[in-house]
Amino acid sequence: METEETHFLQLSRSTAADIVEKASAAAFGQPLVANYLRSQIVEAMVAEALAPEWKWVSASWAGWDFQSEANDKLEVKQSAAKQTWAPVSGRNVKSSFDIAARTGHWIGEKWIKGAGRNADIYIFAHHPVDDETADHRDPKQWVFYVLAESSLRPTGQKTISLSTIQKLTSAVTFVGLRDRVRQANADSI
Repeated sequence: METEETHFLQLSRSTAADIVEKASAAAFGQPLVANYLRSQIVEAMVAEALAPEWKWVSASWAGWDFQSEANDKLEVKQSAAKQTWAPVSGRNVKSSFDIAARTGHWIGEKWIKGAGRNADIYIFAHHPVDDETADHRDPKQWVFYVLAESSLRPTGQKTISLSTIQKLTSAVTFVGLRDRVRQANADSI
């Protein structure tokens, strides 16, 4: 039986790494990741695919997620067919992505005004698996649609559906993502 003294000793040995490990296990330890955390998983995948050409810069309230050495900006949007709040297969989840224009962006603690979309390239990541094998953490289960910002509809449009994206470009796998981004970046210049 644990005593107060033993418990206190265990707590006093806890490190930041211990806390991060526990939080990570709670957030990402199950195959289905909650909406508000899933973007971190997808951005980590994109970082893996695009390194070292693109740097992951999406700290806190950053206006975009990745930036190239040439100062090109890339934003990642994601959606999944199977959700933590609708774990039963067969429930039709309509995927759409936020593409609304912004009134500016943060650089550190400074707000920079400027209407429009902040990124030059958009990656729309979709997890289409909706059965019991769905694992949001598995990059092989995702498909990616890459579009230059100039390919998107006028900045007055706030969202774009997956079906509209599929009319504009074809999907690539995790392995093909780097080449598609290179192509989109060349097209946006």
